[in-house]
Amino acid sequence: MARPLRICFVAYRGNMQCGGQGIYLWFLARELARQGHAVDVIVGPPYPDPMPFAGRVIRVQNQMFWAKWFLRDAAQMLPRPQPLRALLPLTFYELAASRLGFLPEPFAFSLRALAAIRRAMQGGRRYDLVHDVQCLGYGLLALRALGLPVVTTVHHPLTVDRRASFVRDQNLRDRIGTMLFYPIGMQSFVARRLDRVLTSSEASAADLQRDFGIRPERIARVANGLDTGIFSPDPAAPRAHDELLCVGRASDPNKGVHTLLRALALLPQRVTLTLVDSPRSEARRWAAELGCGERLHLAGHVSQDELVRLYRRAALVVVPSRHEGFGLPAAEAMACGAPVVATRAGALPELLRVGGGGVLAERDCPESLARQIAGLLEAPERRAELGAQGRAGIARAYGWPRIAARTAAEYRAVLHARTAAAAA
Repeated sequence: MARPLRICFVAYRGNMQCGGQGIYLWFLARELARQGHAVDVIVGPPYPDPMPFAGRVIRVQNQMFWAKWFLRDAAQMLPRPQPLRALLPLTFYELAASRLGFLPEPFAFSLRALAAIRRAMQGGRRYDLVHDVQCLGYGLLALRALGLPVVTTVHHPLTVDRRASFVRDQNLRDRIGTMLFYPIGMQSFVARRLDRVLTSSEASAADLQRDFGIRPERIARVANGLDTGIFSPDPAAPRAHDELLCVGRASDPNKGVHTLLRALALLPQRVTLTLVDSPRSEARRWAAELGCGERLHLAGHVSQDELVRLYRRAALVVVPSRHEGFGLPAAEAMACGAPVVATRAGALPELLRVGGGGVLAERDCPESLARQIAGLLEAPERRAELGAQGRAGIARAYGWPRIAARTAAEYRAVLHARTAAAAA
């Protein structure tokens, strides 16, 4: 039997509310620990929920200058209560880069994570491998120079976010800001030099090859995972007849919320939409302009328990995205037995092909989306059939035990290749 591995995760943002990378980090680390591996985590803010399964959790500090600058919170830009700490080289870099419109977090975090790992190793800690979660800072290359294999998970390359930002930009100044903001040159350079790049889908693998120039043999499609105990059906919970649910921020053009609201305007008056987004979301204004404002409910930022309740209640879950590297809301919905209407974009066709719990509409086409929604709302037996198929398909393909075992197999393949190269 193969010995357990010693894994160090590094993630520049760790909280589940800050995106899929926080969810991925927490659940994958937990499942690997359950399978007997030793896991340490080095993580930046916002920090994750408690991780009692980890041997050690090291919280890397930063001042989150970029978020403060984005929110125009200039009064909080200097470190408190020691403002002179802004003159420390790496902190000064973060402050200056944020002020100039760059995203400094991945690079700065990678150097701090490098220092933390070196201190841990000097203190006697030993790792077989480092697993980066979508940071791709230059410090990772120094870890390889120390002799540590490094793999990274990239759910989709930042080029996808940059293209979405260009869609949102209103003028030349905005477009220049978009060009400056994303550290694509650094991330693509680092990704091409790591031992393995793990990703969630065929669509993301293709994006990584095209946009980051990563050779196909260095990419492993391991998929994302889901806790199918938490995200599960409840036969006692009745489903609403005409209530749609969408989980996505209107501020992210990739989520396609405006297209969904245009589709809602085409549907009968009895059909309502619950959108898991901020009460201040611009979706409220869009819906009012389209004449369906009274049929939109903004749920705000909900807890995991409330999200599960919403999935269990919805007649349909709609994922109108322009791109998805995996499509976590669609997977969560299917795991809860909710039928899904998704767009033919990114990884969503692959996810629905595997899960079997929904139908596809054309991307950026409100008429196609409205047609598929209306068809399923008028067919309750078909919805129930899709819900049962989706639950079975997601539990079979994307449960965390399976995904963690596949991830560990990739770790061992990297270690074997290193050993073989050293012996050659």
